[in-house]
Amino acid sequence: MAKQEKAVTKDMLMGMTVVDADGRSAGTVKDVAFVVGKVGLSLHIEGKKGESRDISWDEVQAVGDFVVLKPAQAQAQIQQPQTAVQTCPTCGGPLRYVEQYQRWWCDKDKKYV
Repeated sequence: MAKQEKAVTKDMLMGMTVVDADGRSAGTVKDVAFVVGKVGLSLHIEGKKGESRDISWDEVQAVGDFVVLKPAQAQAQIQQPQTAVQTCPTCGGPLRYVEQYQRWWCDKDKKYV
């Protein structure tokens, strides 16, 4: 029997405890956010000392009674851009990775690819 997918709503996530892959508390979900022009969501969480940070939805392993994050090694592989020189498919010029938007930028064409 196929397992049925279950949607996760913002209301379900609000106030939920976020734990890392080792079961340590990373904080509490305060909001769900997205960046205009970028695919994907992030969780805005607040730690025990009041510090806040955003966690990309790509870093989430599971949601149940808690939000469980993927192990750090898996997160590092997701977040690291390719190290080989990337070239623009339009002009063939070199691309530059913009960490803030996690996208490749062509300085010559002045656009993200």
